[in-house]
Amino acid sequence: MSGHSKWASIKHKKAATDAKRGKVFTKIIKMITIAARNGGGNVDTNPALRLAIQKAKEANMPQNNIDRAVKKGTGELPGVSYESVTYEGYGPNGVAFFIEGVTDNKNRMTAEIRNILSKGGGNMASAGAVNWLFEKKGFFVIDKSKIGEDKLMAVILDAGAEDLSGEEETYEVRCQPSDYEKVKQALDENGVACESAELTMIPKSTVKVEGDSAKQVLRLVEQLEDNDDVQNVYANFDIPEDILKEDLEQNS
Repeated sequence: MSGHSKWASIKHKKAATDAKRGKVFTKIIKMITIAARNGGGNVDTNPALRLAIQKAKEANMPQNNIDRAVKKGTGELPGVSYESVTYEGYGPNGVAFFIEGVTDNKNRMTAEIRNILSKGGGNMASAGAVNWLFEKKGFFVIDKSKIGEDKLMAVILDAGAEDLSGEEETYEVRCQPSDYEKVKQALDENGVACESAELTMIPKSTVKVEGDSAKQVLRLVEQLEDNDDVQNVYANFDIPEDILKEDLEQNS
C-alpha cells in the first residue's frame, strides 16, 4: 500500500496549499450543509458533521462560515438543495476511479464528469464496475521521526486500529470507519501529529503507472478535483514518488 501512503501525504500537502487560496471552502461548505441536513446540527450526535467541521477548521475556515453552512443544512437559513452522488470510471492504463460529489444539479454534474474522463483518456463506467476494488477505511500517515513503532502500537491498539505497517519514512495506520474518531483522538491526546488523517477509499490492488502515462493520470485527477461539485477522487494507481512530488510543486 506504499503507493497509497505516498499519495495520501502528497494530497494532504496539496490541500494545505489549496486552503491558503480559499479553494477548498466551497467544497467544505457543501460537505457541512449536507451532513447537517442528513444528521442534524449537533456535532455530538452527528459524526459526519463533526468530521466536516474538523476539515473546515484545518482549512482555517472562519467560524461564521461554518455556522451559516450548518444552519443552511438544518433549514434555519435558506439555502441550495444538495444531493450526494458517486461516479465510477477508468482512466489511462486502466486505472480505476471512484468519484464522490455533492451537487445541486445531478444532470449537469454527470455530463461534466463524463466529459472530463473522456478528454483525460478515460471513460465513465456503470455503477458497481469499480467500487468493489476499494474499501472504506480510516487511514493515517505518520512520520517515523515523530514516534517509535512500539509506542505508536500501544497508542492505537486500544483505540481500535486494525493494522500498523511501516514504509521507508512513514507509518500507515488503518481502522474501520466507525473507529476513526477514537483512533484520531488517541493520536491527538498523545501528541502524535499525522501527515494525513482521513476517511478514505483504499484500493485492494493497484496499477503501476510511470512516465507520461503517470503524468496523464495525475492531470485527470487534477481536472476532476477542480470541479466544484467533486468532493473526493479515489484511484488505484501506484505512481513513483518523484512524479507525485513534481506534480505537487507544479500545482503549488
